[in-house]
Amino acid sequence: MNVKELLRSMADKDASDLHIRVPGPAVMRIDGRLIPQEDLPPIDPADVQEAFEQITTENQRAIFRQELELDFAYSIPDLARFRVNVMLQRGTMSIAFRRVPIEIPTIDKLGLPQLCKKLVLKPRGLILVTGPTGSGKSTTLAAMINYLNKHERKNVITIEDPIEYLYKNQKCIVAQRDLGDDTKSFASALMHALRHDPDVILVGEMRDLDTIKTAITAAETGHLVLGTLHTIDTVQTVDRIIDAFPPEHQRQIRLQLAQVLEAVLSQTLLPRATGKGRVAAFEILIATPPVRNLIRTSKSFELPSIMQLSAQDGMQTLNQTLASLVQTHAVDIEEAMLKSSNPEQLKKLLRGY
Repeated sequence: MNVKELLRSMADKDASDLHIRVPGPAVMRIDGRLIPQEDLPPIDPADVQEAFEQITTENQRAIFRQELELDFAYSIPDLARFRVNVMLQRGTMSIAFRRVPIEIPTIDKLGLPQLCKKLVLKPRGLILVTGPTGSGKSTTLAAMINYLNKHERKNVITIEDPIEYLYKNQKCIVAQRDLGDDTKSFASALMHALRHDPDVILVGEMRDLDTIKTAITAAETGHLVLGTLHTIDTVQTVDRIIDAFPPEHQRQIRLQLAQVLEAVLSQTLLPRATGKGRVAAFEILIATPPVRNLIRTSKSFELPSIMQLSAQDGMQTLNQTLASLVQTHAVDIEEAMLKSSNPEQLKKLLRGY
């Protein structure tokens, strides 16, 4: 098995992911769909072992033997970087590659909301990009940091697991820390980053209480903090942050979050109606005074109503975005219905167009 040839084929086919797993041939995810590579021979355990040894160092193999899990980045010069996860299944290894292009896409090229440009230039606060795994959160944040890099002189520190896009210093100076190689935890790295004179901190994933707490503190003390959460909408994001804290601390966290939050962008990807490529759909919550008040007073359930009526502030619900994508023939109505958390409401919006 030649892993580099497989990865080159993956890039040629514009696949986002590659899976090497027994039994069966390699499988690629192209435009969101898993496509078995039937022209390739079936994979056996020896093939997976050989692939594993081609792409790992002895230290990485030792970590896998101890932890039975491994996350790392792998690069092929002039082709792409790959986020790699190795795990065991039924006693054999399974390897998944996520392709990360070398060139960082721009906000305009990705079709992201123009609001992203304004948000990343804010002097302080907390900006969250959320969505399920594989929804493009890391790419959205990379495009925003890349825009900042071209327009402002800032000290940027990123904490990632693993590092995906590589930034070159332009107007900004950028330090990228890899979880495992450069630091032991998000929370520890975030705490120490505050002593490194940062203007902007990117937290790859706000996955535990300590990281969330430190991120809020960093935003309170005058830094711009960008982070991700695996939540499906903006309301769930607000509730997830608050629910991470013990009940006796939740009132205080509501007050702090209401003060520091600038925006939540919740995104998902849908296949284009043309059958080629995917398009991102966003739900956007902006921390206007009414929004801050709802967070402060434990009324996050009223946030959808605010978003529906606040287009002038840049807000939109996911259903509003989906309805617009269907109306402009960017996506099929069946795909939009699958992504909607309230299909009946989406049908009503479509009847209104």
